[in-house]
Amino acid sequence: MLNEENRQAWNAATTAHNSHRPDPAPYFRNGGSTLYPEEVGLLGDLAGKRVLHLQCNVGHDSLSLANLGAQVVGVDISDVAIDTAVRLSRASGLAAAFHRADVYTWLDQSARSEPPFDVAFSSYGALMWLSNIEAWAQGVARVLAPDGRLVVIDYHPFALLFDPKGVRDANYFAGGRPRSSINGLVDYVGEAGPAEAPWGFLEGVRGFVNPHRSHEFFWGVGEILSAVLSAGLRIEAFVEYPYSNGSIFEDMTRSTTYRGRYELTSGPNLPLMFSLVARRPAAAAQ
Repeated sequence: MLNEENRQAWNAATTAHNSHRPDPAPYFRNGGSTLYPEEVGLLGDLAGKRVLHLQCNVGHDSLSLANLGAQVVGVDISDVAIDTAVRLSRASGLAAAFHRADVYTWLDQSARSEPPFDVAFSSYGALMWLSNIEAWAQGVARVLAPDGRLVVIDYHPFALLFDPKGVRDANYFAGGRPRSSINGLVDYVGEAGPAEAPWGFLEGVRGFVNPHRSHEFFWGVGEILSAVLSAGLRIEAFVEYPYSNGSIFEDMTRSTTYRGRYELTSGPNLPLMFSLVARRPAAAAQ
């Protein structure tokens, strides 16, 4: 029920997001990318690799992966997002397969029907929509090829304890309980402006109010790492960053120290993002 309400909320929000974006097909057709250097470095050489992009949204990062030579499969819960991704793939001429599905259902079915993947990739704001982090990690482990890797980069759980004004408004130890909100899934593309659309920005929808409830799930660092380890994956790297790719608090500016990323303007620094790389052992073939 909660995942279904999230699907409806994402459909409405994605329609609003799309209203601010002019046609991105030429941008990707000409080799454009929405990936940041952090994830490009984490992913490494993708030429000829099968890459699963989990919670792929409208496919911008998916097609950026295709531009790096990957054979990409994207999965997302939103009908509007997947329809947008399919159209963009066709218009740009970049091959990628996109599936509209609940991620848990798709991972379970894929483990029985799809060739295994060399890389599973998840980024920026994806983990907070997972209602069961352990089931997710188990599903990812099953679809990876032996020696395949899980690559995650996301906002740090500590940073997610605070609202945009920097006021703590959430519990760190949430026990998997959902944080539900009426009209909570916003038009973050319209709020961010041109930063969310490097090929151009349109005024689009204004005053968007989501008509559907949404439900987020908080997972602490220990819960994330434990889920990955319990799934039989070996953690190779875990990195915390004192900056973010995108502004998540009002009190943030472009950093001169961290290559133009966003950092807090005042006060002590905080972990704002993290990355995780884990590998399925070669001996774990089933």
